[in-house]
Amino acid sequence: MTTTVTSESADVPQVHFWAVPDLTGLDFDPLLARLLHEDPVTRVRLPNGEGHAWLVTRYEDVKFVSVDPRFSRQAVWGRQVTRLAPHFIPMDGAVGFADPPDHTRMRRVVARAFSARALRSLRDHAQATMDRLLNAVEEHGAPADLMAMVNRPFPLAMVSELMGVPEDDQPLMAHWSDTIISAGAGREASEKAKAEMGQYFTDLIGRSHGTDKETLVAVLADAVGDTTLEEHEAVGLAVLIQIGGAHAVRNNSANMVYALLTHPEHLARLRADPGLLPQAVDELLRYIPHRNAVGLSRIAMEDVEVGGVLIPRGEAVYVSYLTANRDPEVFPDPERLDFDRDYNPHVAFGHGPHYCPGSALARIESEILLDSLWKRFPDLRLAVPEDQIQWQRGALIRGPETLPVTW
Repeated sequence: MTTTVTSESADVPQVHFWAVPDLTGLDFDPLLARLLHEDPVTRVRLPNGEGHAWLVTRYEDVKFVSVDPRFSRQAVWGRQVTRLAPHFIPMDGAVGFADPPDHTRMRRVVARAFSARALRSLRDHAQATMDRLLNAVEEHGAPADLMAMVNRPFPLAMVSELMGVPEDDQPLMAHWSDTIISAGAGREASEKAKAEMGQYFTDLIGRSHGTDKETLVAVLADAVGDTTLEEHEAVGLAVLIQIGGAHAVRNNSANMVYALLTHPEHLARLRADPGLLPQAVDELLRYIPHRNAVGLSRIAMEDVEVGGVLIPRGEAVYVSYLTANRDPEVFPDPERLDFDRDYNPHVAFGHGPHYCPGSALARIESEILLDSLWKRFPDLRLAVPEDQIQWQRGALIRGPETLPVTW
C-alpha cells in the first residue's frame, strides 16, 4: 500500500510515501510501475531514515545519474537518508560508498580476482559443485526443496571458493549475510552481524598476506601489504562481495527457476534449444524484479537537471534499475518475458562505476544451474500450486522461502 503526501506549493513535486510491500513471486511493485509512466523523476519517503529523496525511474535518466560525477555515493555516509533498511548495508569505507578515484583504486584490486583464468577455474568448480548438489537431491528423492538443497548452498559455495573462506565457515557466513541483508532483522542484530563478519575478514586477511594464493582474500591482503588498500577498505570489500555473491545470486537464481516453472512454453523452448541459454538468462535478469525498493542513494553535489526536473544541491537521489529494465522506450513490450529479445541492454547488474564486479560469475552460476537442473531432472515441476509458494518477508533481495519441486 502506498500513500501520497501533496506539497503545499504547486511548484514543489509531491512526496510519495513508499511502504514497499512484501510482493509475491514475480509481481512488479505497483508504485514503481506507476511512477515510471506518470512521474519519472519524483520524490519519495521510505520506511526508515529521515526526510525524502528523489527517485529516477526512466532508463536514460537512470544511466545518467549512475555515471555523472556530480552525484556522489561517498557523500551519503553519515547522513540519515530515507531508506528501506533500518541500517546501511556496506561498512564504512566500503566500495559501495566510494567515488572515483578511490572507487577506481579499489575496483582495480578486485578485478584481479575476476580474471579470465580465474573465471575458467571457477566455472569448473561450479559444475562440480552443482553435480554434487544434484546428486544429493536425487538421493533425497521427491519432493525436495530446491532453495535449501541447491539455490542456497550453490552460490554460497562459489563465493566462498572465490574469497578463500573454508567450507566449515560457510554456515556462519550464511547466518551473517542473512541478518545483514534483511530489512526485518532490526538495526541492532544487523550491525552486530556486520561487526562480527568484519572481524572475521580482518583476521582472515591478516593471515593471508604473502600466501601466493589466488583467492580474493589473498589479493586483498597483498593490496593491504603494498599500501594500495587500507585494511578497513579491504575488509569492507570482502564483506560486500561475500554478502552479494551468496545472497543476491541465491534469490535471483531461485526466481529464475520459479519463472521457468511457471512459464512452461519458455522452459520447453529452452530445453529444445540449449544454445539459447545465455540470451534467456539475460532476459530473465531484465524481467525479474530481483529486489525490493532501491539500493544505495547518491547525493547531488550541485544543482543538476535530470529528465527536465531540477534536483537541488545536497539532496539524495535513488535510481531504479528495475524500472529502467521495464522502460518501453528501450524494451518493446517490456512486461513480457521474451527469449527472442536480441537487443537487451538491461541494467540488472547496475551501470557505471558501481556496476557489479561479480556479474560474470553470477551469469556463469545461473547458466550452470539452469542447464544442469533440467538435464538431471527433465520432468522437474513445482510440488505445490503456485499460490502456496511462500516468499521472503522484509527482504531487500526478493526470493522464495522454499521452492518445493518434484519430478
